[in-house]
Amino acid sequence: MEMIFVILIGALAAVLANMNIAVFNDGLRPIISEHLDGRLKRRELGLTAFAMSFGLVVGFGIPFTITASIILIHSILLGTDIIGLITPKNKWGTPLAAVIGGLYSWGLLIGLEGFVKLFEHLPVNFLEPMGEVGTPVVVTFMAFPALAVALQFSLKKGILTFLVAALMRQLAVFLNESGLFVIGGNVITLNQEGMALIAGMIFLFSFAMKEKTNEDDATVDLASIFSDKVSAIKKNVVFFMLIGALIAGATNLLLMAGDPISLNLLAEGKQTDAGIAAAARAIGFIPLVASTAIATGVYSPVGFTLIFVAGLFSPNVWIAVLAGAIVIFLEVMLLSSIAKFLDKYPGVRNSGENIRSAMTKLLEVALLIGGANASNMIAPGFGFFFIAGFYLLNEAAGRPIVRMAVGPVGAIAVGVIANILVLLGVMSIPQ
Repeated sequence: MEMIFVILIGALAAVLANMNIAVFNDGLRPIISEHLDGRLKRRELGLTAFAMSFGLVVGFGIPFTITASIILIHSILLGTDIIGLITPKNKWGTPLAAVIGGLYSWGLLIGLEGFVKLFEHLPVNFLEPMGEVGTPVVVTFMAFPALAVALQFSLKKGILTFLVAALMRQLAVFLNESGLFVIGGNVITLNQEGMALIAGMIFLFSFAMKEKTNEDDATVDLASIFSDKVSAIKKNVVFFMLIGALIAGATNLLLMAGDPISLNLLAEGKQTDAGIAAAARAIGFIPLVASTAIATGVYSPVGFTLIFVAGLFSPNVWIAVLAGAIVIFLEVMLLSSIAKFLDKYPGVRNSGENIRSAMTKLLEVALLIGGANASNMIAPGFGFFFIAGFYLLNEAAGRPIVRMAVGPVGAIAVGVIANILVLLGVMSIPQ
């Protein structure tokens, strides 16, 4: 059943990209719109998709997938974006995209199982230390609303948001230690990072909704200007319900995750915490995903990413499948209402890009620290040296590897090097 879910997700996502209905890469949606308006040829569109997504698949999606032994959805959907847009959109190209997309997803799952077995036979099994890559991410994620506030509004408001979030975290620690929350004889434990995250998100959206409308914003009416684009998305709602159901089901089976934070929490067995983190991320990304979808008529195969939340909080896979279909159906049907809301509160609309930037900056730092810690566990001393050098040389070379991937990729490289050195007899196996 797990294999069927993964293959169908890859096949359907490739078809959606091929038919210009939905792509996962946010940056590709405006480019597809250019193609639909006749200003960009299909061949150029395919090459652009390859250039924008291939590096993220190899340098971001797959390293996270390997480190946690859970598929990061980017590994599949960035790849199917490329497959769908490179294959011709005709009577034979669309079925071909489905076949290649399904085979690609199948290969990822088989390859992941093969990697896990391979690690068991290595002189230095660095699979367990690789789990350290995501440890700082879980703890530092609570700071992203404060950074988003600082980027959009002011440093003072950002500091205030950060201090309140930190205070909420420590309050949760105190309440947990005191055991004050008891229901039916069971002690309820508050999630520390989750409480801080909720506090930060409240501040972020409070500031955003208070931001005054300027003259430029007053002239924008997303709901009416792009009504034809929204109608085009609504016509394809059945496709979105199908892929939403499949992804929610696969998430419930713990086969995949929608972001590095929830992925690392799942790897630690914290499914509820992963659901909270996924919900916070989804709420934060609604303005960005909604704006690009409304303006281009091209949706995302994961919608607002709320289908991951549905999958994580569902009691079983079949309820997750049903919930995923319903959630993405409601998202699509409410697009016009969301457009009107964004018109009314331009600060919320503008917060989308700042939220994305804040998350990216935070992940860059957290994953670099995590990669360094993992590398040092694999090869004490040498690990810190390698990650520092790798990061600096990558910067000097103009960042051929995105900053976010330097930590995970560097840790994998240290693991490979450590095994080679042990086989050559110039390094002892770390205890």
